[in-house]
Amino acid sequence: MTPPLGAWGLTGQPVPLPGGHRNAVLRVGQHVLKSTRRSEAAIGWLLPVARHAEVCGLKVPAPIRSSLDTFVVDGWICEPFCAGGPTPPKAIADKIKHLHSTAADLPQRDGFASARDLLTAQSGGDIDLAEMPPDLVVQLRAAWSAISLETTHVHGDLNPDNILTDKDGTVTLVDWDEARRDHPLFDRAALSDAQAPIAKRAALAWEIACSWRHEPTHARALISSFTSAMRSGGQ
Repeated sequence: MTPPLGAWGLTGQPVPLPGGHRNAVLRVGQHVLKSTRRSEAAIGWLLPVARHAEVCGLKVPAPIRSSLDTFVVDGWICEPFCAGGPTPPKAIADKIKHLHSTAADLPQRDGFASARDLLTAQSGGDIDLAEMPPDLVVQLRAAWSAISLETTHVHGDLNPDNILTDKDGTVTLVDWDEARRDHPLFDRAALSDAQAPIAKRAALAWEIACSWRHEPTHARALISSFTSAMRSGGQ
């Protein structure tokens, strides 16, 4: 796929960046172009997230409007390039918890559903339970039904490659593709090893469901661990 560089007034040869398992990620000068399956409204939802993150001491590369006055052009979005090295999620645990608190009133992202929503809904974000084996869906929903009703904004994919710290100590959180309104455990699972079994099972269930279509090998490799965890039970 060739990104529409002119829509953002960019020129030059796009250079692939690492990561982006489900989307193409290309750098053009001081900008990053990403392929996306998200709607215009879902991308615009990230603007208030960026503002909340700044309050919490985190930088977020906000989407840039194109010359068409849209965020999405031909399935691509553009944002500023951010430098920095990978950072362990645990290093920003306090900032993420602060973000969960300050962004608690954000509405659900367009096209997404929380784990609790998916107890009755069939789809949301990258998840479509109708594509999965019915017996597995029953187990996924059992894992999600065990968590509380608490919801807030979550990043949804906290890993060292998505947390960049530059030479000045500025921390930038990138790749908000899976961000949504959901239980904070879906971020907390990456912030600490001391998670309750209920939280671990719910997080593993989510990873299987959201990877089923776009990363099928990864999703299926997790099933054995998940079913074992469900059989073991415990709090």
